[in-house]
Amino acid sequence: MSQTIASDAPTMRSFFANRFVQSIMLSGLFLQIGIWIRNFAILLYVTDMTNNNPYSISLISVAEFAPIFIFSFIGGAFADRWRPKLTMVWCDILSAISVFVIMVTLYFGSWKAIFFATLVSSILSQFSQPSGMKLFKVHVHESQMQMGMSLFQSMMAIFMILGPIMGTFVYYHFGIEVAVAIMGVCFLLSALVLTFLPADRKNIGDTEKPSTHIIAEMGQGFRYVLKNKMLVTLGGCFLVAGLGIGLISQLGIFLVTENLSLPKQDLQWFMAANGVAMIVGGGLTMGFSKKVSPQMLLIIGMAVNVVAFTVLGLTHLVWLALVFQFMSGLVMPAIQIGISTMILGNTEESFVGRVNGILNPLFMGAMVLTMSLTGSIKAAFPLASIYIASAALFVIGILIMLPTLKYKANAINQTSGEEAKAG
Repeated sequence: MSQTIASDAPTMRSFFANRFVQSIMLSGLFLQIGIWIRNFAILLYVTDMTNNNPYSISLISVAEFAPIFIFSFIGGAFADRWRPKLTMVWCDILSAISVFVIMVTLYFGSWKAIFFATLVSSILSQFSQPSGMKLFKVHVHESQMQMGMSLFQSMMAIFMILGPIMGTFVYYHFGIEVAVAIMGVCFLLSALVLTFLPADRKNIGDTEKPSTHIIAEMGQGFRYVLKNKMLVTLGGCFLVAGLGIGLISQLGIFLVTENLSLPKQDLQWFMAANGVAMIVGGGLTMGFSKKVSPQMLLIIGMAVNVVAFTVLGLTHLVWLALVFQFMSGLVMPAIQIGISTMILGNTEESFVGRVNGILNPLFMGAMVLTMSLTGSIKAAFPLASIYIASAALFVIGILIMLPTLKYKANAINQTSGEEAKAG
């Protein structure tokens, strides 16, 4: 166990006094500013340069999501081999360098290079994110993991509201060059803050070459997940939840215009309600995270969404739709925190990267699959039935998760790790 974890019972004060927590949150703040300015400035810039060409705009999403499928497991496997603090610092530095290179190309008139700002950043995040999860496992007491995840989710929820405003303001007042420069500075500031993290632990053999090949370690990762009942169950839940979310994620505009007979610009109020609810939900989840197991958090969150999706699909009352949109956002942090805590609590430190690399693409792949079919599904079925189908998928997810209420994290951890390595 890390030296940063106190031997006595951890308190809220010790949590916020933890140097790791302070550094990782400040780094996350800079990254959120950079990422949201990147997302909206590039979107608006490409829209202006291509006269709203849908193909060019869709390339932004490809640049953002494709690396999750291609590099997530590879990045997770390397994150398990490399020192996590060093990995995160170098990922931010390389992201900053790529951004400044793109800024130079913009000055010479090659605007299409802007796509690579998103692509490179997204690729590097597949190496950095699992390293951050590993450090959480090392430097945060197990009883405080849900509190840490709650803090992260609250910050992300705040930026879901502020991020689009910041990105739009910077682009329209200062232009794409300044927006790109701010992105680069934010990545550099994040790297600087990460240098204050506690030093990576030095294990015996760190100076030697790894005894196994990277391909063999990837195989160990798959065997580890397959032999861990909790992770297999969570993977099944990921799959159906991804299908359910992808099914309705692009239908908000039709919910507003068809079911509620409102102008399409009123969608912003539903997005705002969702964002505010996530901030409130993050705070509430942090308050009772010690009293509720992560499995129960996930099940409660999914159950509330079953009701919310059903009502949203059926109602024609604006106030009722807003209430259940708020309820859906309120429990979203519980779902995300429950998932993150379950992964960390049921995974040995040496496998955290590979487990993330297996489970995350499972969710994203399912979500993108139903997102890609949304147009055809919407043309063939009424809106209400699609929302009910999404709710039904969440019911399946709840049924998959119910047996995990009797699982003990540590009971399966050790044996699955030993069997994976032996296999």
